[in-house]
Amino acid sequence: MSQSTPASVLAVQVTSLDGPSGLRVVELPGLGPEDAAGAVLVDVHAAGVSFPDLLMCHGRYQRKPPLPFVPGVEVAGVVAAAPTGSGFHPGDRVAAFVRVGGWAERVAVHPELTFPLPDDISFRSGAGMPMNYLTAHLALTRRGGLRPGETLVVHGAAGGLGTALLQAGRALGARVIGVVSTEEKAAFARAAGAHEAVLVGDWLAVVRDLVPGGVDVLADTVGGDRFLDSVRSLGKEGRLIVLGFAEGIPTVAANRLLLKNVDVRGVAWGSLIEDEPTYPRQQWSDVTDWHAAGHVNPVDGATYPLEQAADALRELEDRRATGKITLTLRKENAGPVAAEQNPNREAGTH
Repeated sequence: MSQSTPASVLAVQVTSLDGPSGLRVVELPGLGPEDAAGAVLVDVHAAGVSFPDLLMCHGRYQRKPPLPFVPGVEVAGVVAAAPTGSGFHPGDRVAAFVRVGGWAERVAVHPELTFPLPDDISFRSGAGMPMNYLTAHLALTRRGGLRPGETLVVHGAAGGLGTALLQAGRALGARVIGVVSTEEKAAFARAAGAHEAVLVGDWLAVVRDLVPGGVDVLADTVGGDRFLDSVRSLGKEGRLIVLGFAEGIPTVAANRLLLKNVDVRGVAWGSLIEDEPTYPRQQWSDVTDWHAAGHVNPVDGATYPLEQAADALRELEDRRATGKITLTLRKENAGPVAAEQNPNREAGTH
């Protein structure tokens, strides 16, 4: 059984590669099981706003969908229909990674990229989990090899990925230090899970005082000019994990790696899972176990209605965000409502 196919759904499209100003709210044909054989159909309650969305809107991401396209890489909502054998049924609460197309009232998702959402995690929080927490899991377990008792430093620690890294680090038994740009963000990072939070202005000196032997793992979501100091901060056989370039793509002389016996390791979760489709479900199991143990509690940032998606992207672009920014498409307590039945649709709020 499935919910009826809506005649149309609201969505946000990128109509030109001009960043947030290129977004438009449109109506698209509704999806039914006949339109997405083998996929899980999800009625979206909340959608994550991620750095790849911003890059795609500028045409700067490695994935370049043809115009016009619907951005959005992660969602949370209620299953409307699911293929036999997928493990999902209409009415199930789920989070999902969709690669592109998530900023719409209904999406089609590959079953292996659909995840059961615990009852005590809201749709708003769940919409920010797939990309951030599974990236953090990959970064710290498989790529970073973070061990109990080691020290983890996180750049950009007040953002969505930053807070996920803080919490994953604590779940793995590490001492966690966040690097942030303001005192407000420092307090936010500590509340999210950092044992200590330091300001970026003199972060290297402060971290060296806190960790005289050097950092074991540094997770860098920022890049830019601080990259060299990140290498300098590492201790013996330390690992620098490259996760993003919010301040630009840096370079480092190879002799600095050789002399200190340190590693620089890249993390690209989205490309890795193309070759390992069962890996995300294994990761999700670990992350929800961490949540059950009290280590993972998604940090909600600002939320915007679908019509204000451009403002959500601008907050991310201006680096004003703390926590995970999301779009709200349906009320939290709503069930799987077909788009044409949404009581807020005529008023233009979701």
